[in-house]
Amino acid sequence: MNWYRTLITLAMCLLIAPNFVSAQATTPTTVEIQPALHDGQHDFDFYFGSWKQHLKRLIHPLTGSTTWAEFDGTIVVRRVWDGRANLNEFEGEGPSGHIEGLTLRLYNPQTHQWSLYWANSKDGAIGGPPSVGEFKNGRGEFFCQDTLNGRAIFIRYIWSDITPNSAHFEQSYSDDGGKTWEVNWISTMTRLQE
Repeated sequence: MNWYRTLITLAMCLLIAPNFVSAQATTPTTVEIQPALHDGQHDFDFYFGSWKQHLKRLIHPLTGSTTWAEFDGTIVVRRVWDGRANLNEFEGEGPSGHIEGLTLRLYNPQTHQWSLYWANSKDGAIGGPPSVGEFKNGRGEFFCQDTLNGRAIFIRYIWSDITPNSAHFEQSYSDDGGKTWEVNWISTMTRLQE
């Protein structure tokens, strides 16, 4: 009977041993590490200070018009809340007269995105919903939905070609759900030496 128990024990060991060895020999599981979300709180730091701006604005967007108005002016951008917000004031002259505008940008640390609000002195109010977005690889893209002449549209802001002394901004509208975009505002900015 002793030999029978030895035989059973030996058989059990032979059955268990390959599983133990193969478990030890398998390749360790790779853990995929997700990159941390980009903390974009300082993405607009390049813009602090005073700037000269050349602005082209499409007079009648989404109508097939190709008539542009051009303005030259200045921008002053101030840091607010240690960089979690900023305020820029624009003042310029063009064929349709004097224009004054203000942009308030607020950073959301939970979403890592900015909300951009625009106002002009003619209306005296913040207009429309904020454009929300972020910078990736040196390019900022911000989007919102609004209406233009009773039609639902998408609005896209793009910040690009950013250097310590220059930047480019474009605003575009889409009335086909973002399939096509019409640029209607082009700003080229050059830093003023203080």
